[in-house]
Amino acid sequence: MSLRVRVEEVTEEGPGIRSLRLVREDGKDFTPYQAGAHIDVIGPTGVLRQYSLCSPPEDPSSLMIAVKREADSRGGSVALHEVQAGDFLKIGKPRNLLAIASTADKHLLVAGGIGVTPLLSMAYQLHSRGEDFELHYFARSRSEMSFADLLENRAEFRSRVVLHVGVPRAAQAELLASLTDALSEASHVYTCGPAGFMDQVVQVFAPSVGSENVHLEHFEAAEVETYGDSAFVVELDTGESFDVPADRSILAVLEDNGIDVFKSCEEGICGSCVSGLLEGEPEHRDNCLSKADKAAGNQIALCVSRARSEKLVIELY
Repeated sequence: MSLRVRVEEVTEEGPGIRSLRLVREDGKDFTPYQAGAHIDVIGPTGVLRQYSLCSPPEDPSSLMIAVKREADSRGGSVALHEVQAGDFLKIGKPRNLLAIASTADKHLLVAGGIGVTPLLSMAYQLHSRGEDFELHYFARSRSEMSFADLLENRAEFRSRVVLHVGVPRAAQAELLASLTDALSEASHVYTCGPAGFMDQVVQVFAPSVGSENVHLEHFEAAEVETYGDSAFVVELDTGESFDVPADRSILAVLEDNGIDVFKSCEEGICGSCVSGLLEGEPEHRDNCLSKADKAAGNQIALCVSRARSEKLVIELY
């Protein structure tokens, strides 16, 4: 279900990056969301993409997204770089895959480039709750930092934000390692940015806080190790059963048979098609479920993941 919104304000945040402040067409308030959430956005060309929310989650008057113009864009980011204040878009409800841990004694936010967007909303929420947090933001240059002025000048952020400008990838690990002394096993680390950057964050902090306490937000599908595609059976909790060929996804097979499944990116990133797993051994190929979720073995992303067992029994959400 989509909601029509008006672009209230457009701000150029840096080279190739702009923020869009969105308000409801009907003038009503949005429902407050949990920090770290993202939304589906349908632009002027009809292309659907996911963007993280970076506004204060408790402020219902508007929502804000930041859009980076991608060189190989298929029409999504390019179109959103052409919209102006007063134009209309359609958006979906916020979905959250990067929630703030309720039991953490300290929260460390580590951003790389445009990956600051979901972490900005988390900083707003953590401040409003009076929780202990720091935000470390890495970028190649000051001009490429989105929201840098806000982070430096907003009173509640000034003492909690450290901007790391021009630090080469080879030197980042040592810098990050210097932050581990202030963390405990009850601390949580949240990161978003390029895949290689996030891999480095995991390698540095997982030994200190545990891999289950390091949370990642992916903007793009990553290559994962697979064990070869083979056919298997998927059975719904209603009793209906379908054969899934080696060259078809669970999602595609269900749709071919008239089963309505909520979907969006179809790349294992957004989490729209995640469903319950009641029986069978999955082969997870997504970047939306956490390590803890995958270890629990009770959920599966239907668009990309497959089966290691001969049959999976699933429950559609």
